[in-house]
Amino acid sequence: MAFQIKPNKKETENKTIRFPIPLIDRIEKAIVNQDVTFSRFVIQACEYALDNMKNKK
Repeated sequence: MAFQIKPNKKETENKTIRFPIPLIDRIEKAIVNQDVTFSRFVIQACEYALDNMKNKK
């Protein structure tokens, strides 16, 4: 299944995370003209990674 950007969800909680600058740059380039925030993209990427892990629990 390919990663697909989806609209924002509402229920959230704040967490602090540090990103390497090159990764921030890559994410920002990927979301240009995609009508999605940086945070929402990261959430979706994490969900995709968890859903597609080989050793799901």
